[in-house]
Amino acid sequence: MSTEQNKEFANRFVQDVLNAGKLDRFTEFFAADYVEHVPPPAPNFPTGVEGFKTFFGGLRAAFPDFHYTIDTTIAEGDKVVHHLTGHGTMKGAFLGMAPTGKHAIWSEIHTARMGPGGKFVEHWGNTDQLGMLQQLGLAPTPGQ
Repeated sequence: MSTEQNKEFANRFVQDVLNAGKLDRFTEFFAADYVEHVPPPAPNFPTGVEGFKTFFGGLRAAFPDFHYTIDTTIAEGDKVVHHLTGHGTMKGAFLGMAPTGKHAIWSEIHTARMGPGGKFVEHWGNTDQLGMLQQLGLAPTPGQ
């Protein structure tokens, strides 16, 4: 696939799967040998595509209004990079944290490697988890 096709594919994944909550469509986007480089959020958490699906299922249940805004998409060769802004209101428990009812906005950067079959084969990501937890009242902010 061309770099433009890779960008379109990655953007479609964010819009059609993550934002729309259509987690049953994961197999359309991930290769069978997909490797996730983001550490699991908890011990005994599933890895690979199942872990990704489990994480986003829990995230969407806890943040029913969860949504990503795609700020930037960059592609070169077989890599696609997203700068995303996530936001949502915590109405349910998530990864052992009780719901706060508060809204948070956070920044994320993701890099994916596309395979020859035109699907994601690897992923790396960084999320401003501290900023998100502070906004939700689950972590102290400086001066508190």
